[in-house]
Amino acid sequence: MLTNPLTKNIGPQNTAIDLAGYRAAGGYSGWRKALAGDPGDLVKMVQDAGLRGRGGAGFNTGLKWSFVPRGDDSPSIKYLVCNADEMEPGTFKDRLLMERDPHLLIEGMAIAAYAIEARTAYIFIRGEYHTATARLEKAIAEAREEGLLGENILGTGYSLEIHLHCSAGNYICGEETALLNALEGKRAVPRAKPPFPQVSGLWGKPTVVNNVETFCNIPHLIDLGVDWYKSLGRGEDAGTKLFGVSGKVKNPGTWELPMGTPIREIIEVHAGGMRDGLKLKGFLPGGGSTDFLGPEHLDLPMDYDAIGKSGSRMGTGTIIVLDDKTCPVGLVLNLTQFFARESCGWCTPCRDGLPWAVKILQRIENGEGRLEDIGLLQEQVRYMGPGNTFCALAPGAAEPIQSALKLFEQDFVEHIEKGCCPYL
Repeated sequence: MLTNPLTKNIGPQNTAIDLAGYRAAGGYSGWRKALAGDPGDLVKMVQDAGLRGRGGAGFNTGLKWSFVPRGDDSPSIKYLVCNADEMEPGTFKDRLLMERDPHLLIEGMAIAAYAIEARTAYIFIRGEYHTATARLEKAIAEAREEGLLGENILGTGYSLEIHLHCSAGNYICGEETALLNALEGKRAVPRAKPPFPQVSGLWGKPTVVNNVETFCNIPHLIDLGVDWYKSLGRGEDAGTKLFGVSGKVKNPGTWELPMGTPIREIIEVHAGGMRDGLKLKGFLPGGGSTDFLGPEHLDLPMDYDAIGKSGSRMGTGTIIVLDDKTCPVGLVLNLTQFFARESCGWCTPCRDGLPWAVKILQRIENGEGRLEDIGLLQEQVRYMGPGNTFCALAPGAAEPIQSALKLFEQDFVEHIEKGCCPYL
């Protein structure tokens, strides 16, 4: 039984980068099966399989597709968009898929477009991903030349064009409506919801936006079935996931593992554990915009609900490890500087609140802080919390700050009382 659908073609030989190699490994069989079926049945199949979006939110993918209007009264033009603007700190999984198995993404997008009855699709890719861009351009051209894309695909009467669009490089484009504005040539700021993109998205037409890894799950799911896909997970969530670890571990990297794999296994077995002489102090479980968890959480399964109940989010599933010799104040300062720089400036709590938080953190890190600064930071993260901003950028940026203040409060106090960073 296939247990590594996302990475089965990824190895030292890179045999599936071109169409011939991808087909030799069974590529596009899912696409052929999809074209022989009913689009509505494909939507239900993906929904029943329990595939949750791999970009961070974890929403049921098939359910998201089902919100697209259907029937004679629905708009004739619909769009599919791939969010490949991977800019979350500590996240590097989508680049692996695009560089090493580009046709897997193309096939997944083609199936998804057919399922929602779209005939035009876009890949919105991070501008710095030059290798991935070149390989995707080649893959699209190869698929079109072989009749797998373009007009009257494989004689079925269905037509689809996939276009590649290079991002100008803003973190806010990870928010789907800001991405759509950027794709339209507008300023990359989030839109008010409702209406949601599935009803009124790109150029006012029904649009589905999914992440690279989400699309890459689709071909094998359609080819091998719902029961097979559900059997891959270890817990409530189905399928496999690309989990990553960065920080001072012996073997940082990315691995495809079953959903529900314990955090301890990911860090200690696959990442090799902490470097010699270092201890685990805490970790961000899903990229830079998630709450810190402590060593007591190592035995949690990496699935959306379990991590959510622990007080954090699984996010992109890429773990940032904090060791006992690295300053947590400095780490949080570094992250907050990034988020402050990437704010689109659309709403006050994010535009003004994040730079203010940077100033306070910088003051503490420099040994110039006051004890009341801790209260100021706590107040500031409340102002940037959910429901107070136009999108999720500021609430996400506040998560590592608020959790660090809880888990590592003594470190903040020592910075202030000693008048310097105690880790220097």
